[in-house]
Amino acid sequence: MNMTIKMSRRLGLAVAVVAAFATTMSVSAREPYTAAELKSMEDKLTASVQRGYDLWYGARADMANNGLACANCHPDTAATNPQTFPKFLPQFNKVVPFREMVNWCIQNPQGGKALDLASEDLTALEAYSFYLHRGVKIDTGLVTRQTAGPQVTTARGFAGKSTGIGFDK
Repeated sequence: MNMTIKMSRRLGLAVAVVAAFATTMSVSAREPYTAAELKSMEDKLTASVQRGYDLWYGARADMANNGLACANCHPDTAATNPQTFPKFLPQFNKVVPFREMVNWCIQNPQGGKALDLASEDLTALEAYSFYLHRGVKIDTGLVTRQTAGPQVTTARGFAGKSTGIGFDK
């Protein structure tokens, strides 16, 4: 058989294979996610946000050794501005993501043990903070909008009765 005929047959076969593959792919294409898949993802995000809320208000004892929780300084994540990160922070002398700032607060004001940067608990803290700041205008510095203090009575370090300080009067 002549070389031109062999090349034509190979080319024809290649075109047929590509056409068959393209037809199969278009037939099997679907929406990115089903309603059940979207519900599952939403449930997982909601669970992470809830875990973040629990941690923010003192659910993990090793995050502090002095009774403080994130909520003592940042009730409902006030003045955290997670939507402004990553940003330059003088105490680090570099640009840092929000999770490093959270760990700084855990180690310094709270005197606790830093969380693993890849941990589900740190992701949950971020999920909670970012969730509460969805659609909030980015402000530099501290926000002026503050929320009411937390009414926490069960976390380690929180007094069961009023201390007379701040919102806890």
